[in-house]
Amino acid sequence: MTQESSNDVLPGFWYAAASSDQIRSGNMVRVKMLGRPLLLVRDSEGSVHALDDHCPHRGIPLSDGKFDGKLIECCYHGWKFSCAGTCVEIPSLAADSPVKASRIKVRKYDCEDRDGLIWVYHAGLGVTDAPPVPTLPKFSENYSQQVFWRSMKCDLDHGIIGLMDPAHGPFVHQSWWWRSRKSIHEKEKRFEPIELGFRMSEHEPSPNSAAYKLLKIYNKPVTTMIDFVLPNRRIELIRCGSYWYSSQAVVTPIDKGETRLYFSVAWNVFRGVPFIKLLQKFFADRFIGQDREIMEKQAVGLGDDPSIMLIDGADTPAKWYFQLKAAYLRSLEEGTEFEHPVKEPTVLRWRS
Repeated sequence: MTQESSNDVLPGFWYAAASSDQIRSGNMVRVKMLGRPLLLVRDSEGSVHALDDHCPHRGIPLSDGKFDGKLIECCYHGWKFSCAGTCVEIPSLAADSPVKASRIKVRKYDCEDRDGLIWVYHAGLGVTDAPPVPTLPKFSENYSQQVFWRSMKCDLDHGIIGLMDPAHGPFVHQSWWWRSRKSIHEKEKRFEPIELGFRMSEHEPSPNSAAYKLLKIYNKPVTTMIDFVLPNRRIELIRCGSYWYSSQAVVTPIDKGETRLYFSVAWNVFRGVPFIKLLQKFFADRFIGQDREIMEKQAVGLGDDPSIMLIDGADTPAKWYFQLKAAYLRSLEEGTEFEHPVKEPTVLRWRS
């Protein structure tokens, strides 16, 4: 079948705007998300705030000014704003000026720091009540955590369906530690509908993925379960007895034809292994870099505006994504209940 990409950004969801370690105490960082320039700051108490990165006076970026941990000062005329976006001082005002500084506001966005990511809420189309902030599943009190990210020159929809594509591994990610073309074989997986998404049901990992084989040292059965949830989240949970590894990949739209892939992980496996974070960073950089390279190559082809073909089997999750997205937008536009397009558990087969 042929499927056209809409690239509509879905309202009513949280989007990852930055990694937590980018926003240090007392610093101001300008980021772009959904085509909007945002100012992210971490106040003196450690809380993160997101505001429109423009002074309402003359439009200069507030991120070019100063921040003392409490107040943001514009570099042009010294106007000062609280982290809530309220103007608290205009140095040029005469004592008898009728201008009330407190009535001047910078737009503020709901913002949360969670699991190594800074999440900003995108409302719209009458959506006002924010859902819970996305959370990475964790299953013990003691665990390690790490975040990786890369910018990609690709559109939103193709960045997202790349997260759920099960057939590209032996070609894009072929390596001794992951997969090779020689390991391709037929697979059968059960999928089921979940709220605003679908799940690859819990199953034993494929034997052609060397990374999973490392868990055999625990001498326990290894299982994995993969969820996709609107608007852009792929969550994988690997269990091995009381040991676990949890990952979350999200694609954030930055601007037209530009996205950012965030990959956050938490785990309690191999915690005694020296330099585990350095090793993981090395392999994650390779893996994410391969995805970025193939996405950017595809973007060149898509720039010619061709039709694309999604086939049954390996591409069925991509079809479901477009159907979920359309159903969600339709429910908002018509003010009706969301009708899940994936009606019942389904078995899919493909070779990879």
